[in-house]
Amino acid sequence: MNNKRVLTTPIKAEDLEGIKAGDIIYLSGHFVTCRDVAHRRLIEQGRPLPVDLNGMAIFHAGPIVRKLEDEKFEMISIGPTTSMRMEKFEKEFIEQTGVKLIIGKGGMGPNTEAGCKEHKALHVVFPAGCAVLAATQVEEIERAEWQDLGMPETLWVCRVKEFGPLIVSIDAEGRNMFEENKVVFNQKKDEAIKEINTQVSFIK
Repeated sequence: MNNKRVLTTPIKAEDLEGIKAGDIIYLSGHFVTCRDVAHRRLIEQGRPLPVDLNGMAIFHAGPIVRKLEDEKFEMISIGPTTSMRMEKFEKEFIEQTGVKLIIGKGGMGPNTEAGCKEHKALHVVFPAGCAVLAATQVEEIERAEWQDLGMPETLWVCRVKEFGPLIVSIDAEGRNMFEENKVVFNQKKDEAIKEINTQVSFIK
């Protein structure tokens, strides 16, 4: 595909122009795995991250990694973690780090919407159930920080090329695909229930 949209780190605000909720994009450059504990260390404990995330991407993921010789690592499996677990931290996390792309699973809420709109960032969804495939798209694990947290919570700094597909869940204008879809689905549900009721109204 020659027309696919690829973001390359470091990402600038202008790179996100024209990308809308529901679009499919890809990532080249680097992402850093970053889950609950790293968010809490930064936001609640005020501990600075050992990785500069300005213009970068994070992945809500707890991967399976194999240690090789010479302090090298191999990615075995990297599936997305449910992003809503980080919802209460994400706006402040975006503000403090300058992260531009947040990769995860499922939707996020108003806190993240506000962070993405105010600071021009995206939340995107990597398809669930494709963790082994995702691992093949990691060219190299370049660094591992905060290994004291254990494998799932370590900050794994990964180099990737056209990582994806990534579905834009929240765009830089704060539009939330999951929330917009809920409205549409609920309207269809109400219409379906009304129609069913007319068909079975004879049942007492």
